[in-house]
Amino acid sequence: MPSTLPNPPVQVSAAIAFHVTRRSYDAPTPLRLWHLTSLDAPTVAAVWTLAFAWAAGVRLPMWIPILLALAAWSVYIADRLLDAHMALRRGELEVLRERHLFHHRHRRVLIPVAALAACAAAAIVFTLMPTPARERNSLLGFAALAYFTRVHSAGLESPGEAASRSRRFFRKELLVGLLFTAACALPALSRLGGAGNSHNWRLPMLATTCAFALLAWLNCHAIDHWESSARAGRSIASLGCLLAFGTGALAALFAVQQPRIAALLAAAAASSLLLALLDRLRANPTPLALRALADLVLLTPIVLLAPGLLGPALPWR
Repeated sequence: MPSTLPNPPVQVSAAIAFHVTRRSYDAPTPLRLWHLTSLDAPTVAAVWTLAFAWAAGVRLPMWIPILLALAAWSVYIADRLLDAHMALRRGELEVLRERHLFHHRHRRVLIPVAALAACAAAAIVFTLMPTPARERNSLLGFAALAYFTRVHSAGLESPGEAASRSRRFFRKELLVGLLFTAACALPALSRLGGAGNSHNWRLPMLATTCAFALLAWLNCHAIDHWESSARAGRSIASLGCLLAFGTGALAALFAVQQPRIAALLAAAAASSLLLALLDRLRANPTPLALRALADLVLLTPIVLLAPGLLGPALPWR
């Protein structure tokens, strides 16, 4: 991607210096790279896809979480590269974060990586995905493409139009949460239809899906406000505790009849509480560490995927 600035390295360095502050905790190198290379979203997508299947007692082919991880990786790399390109073209360095600057600096590597990931995802779709599933999932793909196009066409709007659009209910973080949740939950939900007792599972699984959608929204909402407003901290912590309470109540409701669904809801409740805790402690980590930790706390279901953790409570179908 060609740069439109006469001396981008100098300006990029200035932007890094602008955003990095002296705080007591910085992310360790593996966590920094996990976030900076956009591997956080693919990891969360794969873990929650497998967790939904585990909770429903269905077995997914391994190509499904791999497909979602590859698709998420290519989309997030493209999103951050386009954000960086637009901000640099306008000279709005103050809106850039370290993830954008990292992608801009390493664009000659990341652009081919994103292209290869997208091609690999397409190959999986056309060679391994059954035709009915391909037709069904194409609707989700078109919705994601429409959202992505809309977000990155905002650069053509006037400042007043952009500000008005950002105040609408369907803000970016809400749409991201809904699309992300649909992609993770649909593989498991679609496999419940053929089960003889699927009516006993649909309501709990739909409740779990809604809980994760709210958690994904809270994650995006918290990050957006941490990076743009110093007054949003109390509301984020309150929302996290409220979501944890509601999700925990659902876990207690389903604990007897659907113990795996209850366990996944408990994991979502733990993630909500950890987001609330991060908000309370947000003055301690660096901005990059805070952003990486916000995604790391979404990986609580990984403990449920450990073999034999809950025993043979539900057989795999």
